[in-house]
Amino acid sequence: MKLAVPDLISNSYFPAVAAVELGFFRAEGLDVELELVFPVDKAYAALRDGAVAFVGGSAHSALAAFPEWHGVKLLCAQAQGMYWFLVMHADLGAARDDIAAVKGRRIGAAPWVEMGLRRLLIEAGIDPERDRVTIAPVPGAQGAGVNFGVTAARALEERKIDGFWANGMGAEVAVRRGIGTIILDVRRGDGPKACFNYTMAALAATDRLIAHSSAAAAAAVRAIVRTHEALKENPARATEIGRMLFPPEEAELIAELIRRDLPFYDATISESFVAGMNRFARDLGILRGEVPYEAVVATQFSGLWRK
Repeated sequence: MKLAVPDLISNSYFPAVAAVELGFFRAEGLDVELELVFPVDKAYAALRDGAVAFVGGSAHSALAAFPEWHGVKLLCAQAQGMYWFLVMHADLGAARDDIAAVKGRRIGAAPWVEMGLRRLLIEAGIDPERDRVTIAPVPGAQGAGVNFGVTAARALEERKIDGFWANGMGAEVAVRRGIGTIILDVRRGDGPKACFNYTMAALAATDRLIAHSSAAAAAAVRAIVRTHEALKENPARATEIGRMLFPPEEAELIAELIRRDLPFYDATISESFVAGMNRFARDLGILRGEVPYEAVVATQFSGLWRK
């Protein structure tokens, strides 16, 4: 079985990556292979087409391949909350939570990831067109794959962009190199309150897999929960994974990023989250109807979300 993630050198989908690399899928009886599929809409297309069994990606992005949530379910959360950071070039002198710093600037963001920033800006009273905010793919990111956040940091350093909306690894690299300032960290209270529930890192599978192999879906949920527990007990285990998969600089950063993310490691997918995500999706025009919680989440596995 294959598990697709849209970004690898990152903390965003690390629970799914760690579940493979630390052997928790194997311990649950699943032979799971990690596959990088970038951007996230292509990962969900691979799920729809049967090329992968699971996707560990942004929850709302399932709508790219499964309109109105038909044919897919979220099995569990990898972590709570929208997890991307807005980083602006340090030379601009922008301060934390100064959302207006994006006016007249070029912001790099991946496809489908950029939706979170666009809607956040509107909720904060900024009209991207009126305020001349350009949000576009990061130069050089197509084909970079595993290095999306790191590629964004490099583009920022080279002044190809004025800022980026990307994962915590890219944000950390930019800050440590002195080229970036974190403006928004939605998980930790920045930006409009509703933004927290725009999306989350989730684990998804098709209705087809759930119907034909319910035991495999349940085993995948248990693997994520066991991974959460293992990383909470010893975040330093992230470093051994980083050294196997990441470049040297990022390998030595990952354990600290995971330590910061531990408070959000909860596999639960709440009704309030789904309501907030679906409202976000309707505002964007990628969802039309009022889709009930049970049509989005595989609730039969909810008893497995907590150890």
